[in-house]
Order: sequence, then C-alpha cells, then structure tokens
Amino acid sequence: MTAELRAFAGVSLQRRRETRGRAVIAACALFAGVAAVLGLTLGPMAIGGGDMAIVLLDRIGLWFGAAADPVHSAVIESIRAPRVALGLAAGAALGIAGAVMQGIFRNPLADPGLIGVSSGGAAAAVAVIVLGAGVAAPLIALLGPFALPVAAFTGSLAAVALIYRVSLFEGRVVVATMLLAGVAANALAAALIGYLTFLADDAQLRTLTFWTLGSLNGATWSRVWPALILMGIAIAALSTLARPLNSLLLGESEAKHLGTDVEALKLRAAVFTAAGVGAATAVCGIIGFVGLVTPHLVRLMTGPDHRFVLPGSALLGAGLLTFADLVARLAVQPAELPLGVVTAFIGAPFFFWLLIRDKTKGTLA
Repeated sequence: MTAELRAFAGVSLQRRRETRGRAVIAACALFAGVAAVLGLTLGPMAIGGGDMAIVLLDRIGLWFGAAADPVHSAVIESIRAPRVALGLAAGAALGIAGAVMQGIFRNPLADPGLIGVSSGGAAAAVAVIVLGAGVAAPLIALLGPFALPVAAFTGSLAAVALIYRVSLFEGRVVVATMLLAGVAANALAAALIGYLTFLADDAQLRTLTFWTLGSLNGATWSRVWPALILMGIAIAALSTLARPLNSLLLGESEAKHLGTDVEALKLRAAVFTAAGVGAATAVCGIIGFVGLVTPHLVRLMTGPDHRFVLPGSALLGAGLLTFADLVARLAVQPAELPLGVVTAFIGAPFFFWLLIRDKTKGTLA
C-alpha cells in the first residue's frame, strides 16, 4: 500500500508540473502577443488598437468597412510590422538557442556566444563596414544591401565550424574542448574587431557602434524575410531536441544507455544554433543577455524539463526582445537607444538577483 501511495504521489506531482509548464508557456505566449501589439501601435505616431486591427484585416481582405487610413497602413505595413516580426523571430531564436546550449553544456551560464556565433558574425560584419571601399568592395558590388547580413551569417557559420572541428576527438565532440575553443575564438574575433575599429573613420565608427550593440532599426520585408525563414527553420529544429536534452541531464553515458545519440545531438544543436543565431546576428547585430536570461526565467518557473523550457524560452525571448525594442524606440525620442543597452539593463539586474538569491540559500560554492 505504501508503494502504491508513493506511485500515486509521483504521478500527481508529474501532472502538477505539466500543468504548470503549460501555464507558463501560455503566459509567455500572451506576453509575446502583448509586446507585438504594443510594438505595432506605439511610436512617434500613436495608432489605436482598433485602427491597427482595421489595417491588418484590410491587408488580408477581411475588412469590409471604410478603407483603412493610408498613413496608418504605410506606418504599420512598411515600418513597424517587419520590425516586430524581426524582433519576435530573433528573440525566439536567441531564447531557444540559449536553452539548448545550457542543456548541451549542462551549465546555466552557457549561451550561444560560447560557440562563437555572435563574435564570428560581428567580426565579418565589421570587416565589411570598415573595408567596404577596399578589399570588400567586390562583395558589396555583388550583393548590394545584402552584403552585410550575408557576411555576418557566413562569419557565424565559419566560427562554429572551426570550433566544432577543433573539439572533435576520436569521432566525438568533447564539450570542455568546445567551451575552451569558443573562448579562444571569441578572443580572436574581439581582437579583429578592435583592430578594424582602430582603422575606422568617424562615419564607420557610428555604424559599428550601433551594429555591435544591436538594433532592429531599418528592418524592411525585403531585407529580413530570408533571415525570418532561416530563423524559423532553426527554431523548429531546435524544438525537437527536448527529449534527448532531458536524457542528457543524467550525463552522457546515461543518455547513451537510454538510446540517445549524443554526438548527433551535439552536431544538430551546434548547426541549428549557428543558423538561427547567425541569422539573427546578421540582421540585428549583437544582442546580449536574451539567450542567457530567458532560459533561466523559464526554468525557474517550470523546472528543468526541456519539453517546457524550450518553447517557453522561445516565446519569452520573442516577447522580451520585442518589448526591449519598444523601450529602445520610446525612451529617448526622437533618438533611439541601441537594443543591446536595453537588454543589458534588463539582464544584468536579474543576474545580480539570481546570485544574491543563491547566496542566501547557500547554493553558491
């Protein structure tokens, strides 16, 4: 009878955790939706929720009343909608990639930057900005406005490929070596960025400052749709890793005994993280803390089950980045704050709180 009671208590606890996990996912989705609506309606020209709905319904052919205001339509369709779409997709890609990296490294301080995605993309983009009139001129002539995002994406993939190759030993990826290789690659990229910054003129320095601190400014459908497709594929692929990541929580050998192909898991995680975060970096620049903070917040609410951590991190990341972009747009009008500054202001206090909480509980070494 005692064993039966324990089994019943275990099933009841599991059901409560699943119910809480679904509730957290729903709350994160609601937050992302509210952030998107605010992003579409607020700005130098305030547009009411009703006017926004008319514009959107008219755009898809479901509005049969008076025609939407052409100015409102232009502002929403050409300026705010692509910006909000980019913020949602980039935030989701950063959030879920951060959760996957923390699962792979089994380290709550891991984020996509550990495998060189952001720094590799930044180094390539800075090279195009500074050397645009010299060695990078043929690339700019060939690709035009797409030269910068293509270079950043290529740099991200190259950095991840190098780190992955260095960390291979006898057919398996050594996680500790991958971490150290990522540190070395980030340092090398930082040195290259520093040298190119030294060579840059005043106009290039301003562009570098905003790009390396992140921004959604200048988002247009023609510029962002390739990145949106790539981020969507990466998010969908990373979402399928929940169960193998759950088995990896027990350790690599235990995961193998449970039937998980650990090396294939590492490869898929690295490839799709590079694709998603590389695409985000290519169009948004470097945005810190989203991939680090959102998995922590979701894990605090749901526990370690990746079936809830992964979708929750994607939705919370989408909402957080979109909301941060709204703050960046409105805080110092008519100017605009770099997006990375806003996310750092949000992320850094959270980590201070986390450290103080763990210190109080005695869980810090």
